[in-house]
Amino acid sequence: MIPTAEDCFAYMKQYEMLDNIRDHSLLVARVATLFVESLHKAGIMISLEKVVAGALLHDIAKTSCLDTEKDHAAIGREICLKHGMPEIAEIVGQHVILKSHSSNNINAIELVYYSDKRVNHDKVVSLEDRLAYILERYAQDNEVRRRAIMMNFKKCKGLEAKIFQQLDFSPSQVAELIDESLFVKEDPRIQGL
Repeated sequence: MIPTAEDCFAYMKQYEMLDNIRDHSLLVARVATLFVESLHKAGIMISLEKVVAGALLHDIAKTSCLDTEKDHAAIGREICLKHGMPEIAEIVGQHVILKSHSSNNINAIELVYYSDKRVNHDKVVSLEDRLAYILERYAQDNEVRRRAIMMNFKKCKGLEAKIFQQLDFSPSQVAELIDESLFVKEDPRIQGL
């Protein structure tokens, strides 16, 4: 089952998603929507409903995992499975570390993963800015964690090249193409999903 945007907002409330995490998720959904619609124009069909639901729910377990060592992506995956959303579960489960990476086709998992990496809190940023934030926040003095983060972003940089090969705008133009004053809940393209 692919939940509607309304269903996703209900899950956000049920799992007590903090407002700042909700705002982040809404902006990730807007960025992902831009990519899906642009890819559609290029003849690459990816389900907008699936991508939006994955983006809205990607941090569904983050509130409950704050200040713990728990893996919010894995717990979020389990939440989605519990609610009968296996397709969304795979997106949520891979939004931190991309496990299945296709060298050819772009898929919903990759789009949500990449869109999340382009949003720092409630602002669209470059991959390099997001990397700097993640290294500062999560690597600290842990060299193993730092190397893992760097490997993950190297994969993300390759994914960026694959996505933008199909688009008529560059990574540096994403922020200007997103109207950050509007959130998905107010967007008529998303409302009907």
